[in-house]
Amino acid sequence: GTGPVTVTVPAYNEAAGIAASLRSLVAAEWPHGLSVVVVDDGSTDSTPDIVARLGLRRTYLVRQVNQGKPAALNAGLAVAGTEVVVMVDGDTVFEPGTIAELVAPFADPRVGATSGNAKVANRGSLLGRWQHIEYVMGFNLDRRLLASLGTIVTIPGAVGAFRAAALRDVRGVSEDTIAEDTDLTIAIQRAGWRVAYQDRAIAWTEAPSTLGDLWRQRYRWCYGTMQAVWKHRRAVIERRSIGLVGVPYALVFQVIVALLAPIVDVAAVYGLLTSQGPAVVGAWLAFTAVQVALAAFALRLDGESLRPLWAVPLQQIAYRQLMYLVVIQSVATALAGTRLRWQKLRRLGIVGAPAG
Repeated sequence: GTGPVTVTVPAYNEAAGIAASLRSLVAAEWPHGLSVVVVDDGSTDSTPDIVARLGLRRTYLVRQVNQGKPAALNAGLAVAGTEVVVMVDGDTVFEPGTIAELVAPFADPRVGATSGNAKVANRGSLLGRWQHIEYVMGFNLDRRLLASLGTIVTIPGAVGAFRAAALRDVRGVSEDTIAEDTDLTIAIQRAGWRVAYQDRAIAWTEAPSTLGDLWRQRYRWCYGTMQAVWKHRRAVIERRSIGLVGVPYALVFQVIVALLAPIVDVAAVYGLLTSQGPAVVGAWLAFTAVQVALAAFALRLDGESLRPLWAVPLQQIAYRQLMYLVVIQSVATALAGTRLRWQKLRRLGIVGAPAG
């Protein structure tokens, strides 16, 4: 695909990372015309002042009172006059060739949206390393697999491109769920559009740096995914890939497996205390060996170093259980009928490609 592109950046209290993000966008290798629309969603910090002070070419600032991320994205779409719109989070840094990679699949008129490859920039700590492994081994490997089956469940807010016609078909970004990216991705496919995955469309994003922030982020993701799956439950009878493969995949692997896994863990601990101890240890070592091999495959596929592999066994013991607890709490919240609000993560401004 060729032609001018608009990048829309919803920004709420993104003072820590917005300058690096915008500089990376205007430095994009895209010769066909590029404009960047920053929608400041009622920030209470210096975000809009930083954007104005940067004075970057072809970068426009739209201010509105705080209405939430979907409203900010829709405000950006309202002023975008191009056939392709790229959506970027305000803490995300693009590689120079990312926009060209995102736009390429639109040469096929059936493609309505493209997902890029979000990578964790702040991977120096153990928590950051675990998230880096999860992004590469979980999210990106998942997207590769699902894309090969003709569907993707979530185009991440950090790096995605959309055909304006597809966005019009689904009436823009919905406020029905707190996982607006999953909701939008499913809706576009239900409207008959295809989605693509571009692994070389790399974006560096800041992952939560504390357990509390990670918990809040994943709680929102999980609860929002369940909302989106429930909203689009009729997709399973519509004979499209998103309903036949994507929605059931999200439900099984993001919710049901996580709910059943603690039962397996409890049984394993019980087995350790009985004569079954050696068998349990053997099974755990075999399972972990498979996880390490899968992680090595995923890291190599993504062009990443294998150095973080040592953190995989630890991930099985600690991080995995944390993610299960998040899912259990999310399901309990949903069953109790509690409405979860959109929660803003603290940003430290750790952006750019990591050294290792």
